[in-house]
Amino acid sequence: MPDTLLHVAIIQQTLVWEHPLQNRINFTKLIDQISNPVDLIVLPEMFTTGFTMSPKSIAETMEGEIVTWLKNLAEKKQVAIMGSVVIKEADAYYNRLLFVKPNKQIEFYDKKHLFTLANEDKVYTGGNSHVIINYKGFAIRPLICYDLRFPVWSRYTSTHPFDVLIYVANWPKQRIHAWNTLLQARAIENMSYCIGVNRVGLDANNYEYSGHSAVYDVLGEKISKIQPNTESVEIVTLSKNHIDSFRQKLKFLEDKDRFNLE
Repeated sequence: MPDTLLHVAIIQQTLVWEHPLQNRINFTKLIDQISNPVDLIVLPEMFTTGFTMSPKSIAETMEGEIVTWLKNLAEKKQVAIMGSVVIKEADAYYNRLLFVKPNKQIEFYDKKHLFTLANEDKVYTGGNSHVIINYKGFAIRPLICYDLRFPVWSRYTSTHPFDVLIYVANWPKQRIHAWNTLLQARAIENMSYCIGVNRVGLDANNYEYSGHSAVYDVLGEKISKIQPNTESVEIVTLSKNHIDSFRQKLKFLEDKDRFNLE
């Protein structure tokens, strides 16, 4: 039967600390260099600032410059773009993953598991919504960094089924083995594609990030070739037939535990 494909560009990049304008300029240049047709571009967590715990000076609203930039770029390139930024609503700050479609429609996910080791929970407000984004025949579950450590929250269920898990991150080099292992595990246990997009370089707190952005298929096989410690753009093609054929052949999801995730 005819296959449905999704061409995904993952961008592994150094981030300029708390400098939204310069980061927008840098990502615009990278996106402009993508010559092959793509359907979705994935940027890291807090891609305009780095993983800052000082949101007051850099937070924007949903009507701010970063959202306007994403909308205009998505429309111009006719591609969906996703990544997380610092958003202020009322008196609260959110680590919010934005998914902007070519028609400028926005769907978003607020990070649920806030990173207590860095006091993220004392600065930001956590979300609690199961977000599934339907785009070009694929059901996409967007998640952020520390969410990766909590498999129940990431679990495929009958009420929240998906084809692709996508994690955007600022995951430090010193714990990169966990990143690699858990991305692969999330793909295997959910029989879904799993994409992780991480930054590289040093931040203002002298934490080092080595990237290790990757794409795994439903069997946990790594299908991307992006190298660690490099500023890189890679395009990977996802296949709906790959998902459906293995889920029909290997009916592991039918034997899954039932969780009440509400």
